[in-house]
Amino acid sequence: MKLLKSLGATALMLSASFSAQTTWADKLVISNWDGYMPADMVERFKKETGIDAEVALHATNEEIMGKVVASKGKGYDVLFVSSPFVEVLNKLDLIAKLDHKLIPNTKNLYSQANELNYDKGNKVSMPYAWGTTGLCYRADLMDEPTSWNDLLKPNDALKGKVTMLSTDRWLMAAGFLSLGYSVNSTNPSEIAEAKQVLKSAKKSILAYDDATFYAKLVSGEATMTHAWDGWCNYGTAENPNIKYVIPKEGTDMYVDSMVITKNSKMKKEAHAFINYVLSKEIGVWIVNNVMYKTPNEAAMSSIDPAMMKAYPNLAMSPDEILKQEQLRDLGKTQKAYTKAVTEILASN
Repeated sequence: MKLLKSLGATALMLSASFSAQTTWADKLVISNWDGYMPADMVERFKKETGIDAEVALHATNEEIMGKVVASKGKGYDVLFVSSPFVEVLNKLDLIAKLDHKLIPNTKNLYSQANELNYDKGNKVSMPYAWGTTGLCYRADLMDEPTSWNDLLKPNDALKGKVTMLSTDRWLMAAGFLSLGYSVNSTNPSEIAEAKQVLKSAKKSILAYDDATFYAKLVSGEATMTHAWDGWCNYGTAENPNIKYVIPKEGTDMYVDSMVITKNSKMKKEAHAFINYVLSKEIGVWIVNNVMYKTPNEAAMSSIDPAMMKAYPNLAMSPDEILKQEQLRDLGKTQKAYTKAVTEILASN
């Protein structure tokens, strides 16, 4: 997909919100995943608002959390993190309350995007992208899978031809869901049971893969993978026989959000950046290039119907997405998940 030539003029309105005589002494520092926003967005943002900014990349939520907790957020202004980590940062008092008057582009969001369980009313965060986790498979090589057990207990033809995500929350979620448990379970016996299911499943999988599983589907090395919907779309772009399905037991709903650090010295500028990201034009870029669904209704309503047809999971409505269980902060139980996953990955 090509980068959109125009990222919109909505931020021009923002420059009027800030005094023309204001001088930006420092750069706004934004931490995001690689490839998760337009490559030239910072330059365009500066051109339209006069605010200078730079992007620091993080590979995982855990990586940026470690840095922010250690520094108390100093050195960062805007963070892109997934919903459970918004909760953690808020509990640690490391992120700021948002001033919605400085984010007029919230009008572009679906109403459902203001009622997310981890931050009702978007008091400390604004959603950027959302979606589900499921099964990504080669429809020309197998029948459509219907259950998480098709992944965890594959038939003989699929043994050694499936991959799983290794990240704590998503690996454990597959085990929980196959047993009918919550993806946010804090029950020690359920955690132990899911761990055993996943240890047994390890004997039949090709690999744990969080980054290149769609390439394995394209090459035929894998026939079915445990996948985030947007990443499955990357495979479909190369081979239309690659399809995505949510198993009958249901799945998790993830939300990637933007927050402002409490120790930011540039909070007004940070609000300006979030407002810019919530413009219709940036939302369209997210869908066309990152291939993830966005809570930006103005953007989603502008997507070419042909793209929705080519990548059916993009057409899921907010209500369909919200039927799935939202990932939440586990508190102290997170250590139990991490320990379980460490044991699973180390097992024979």
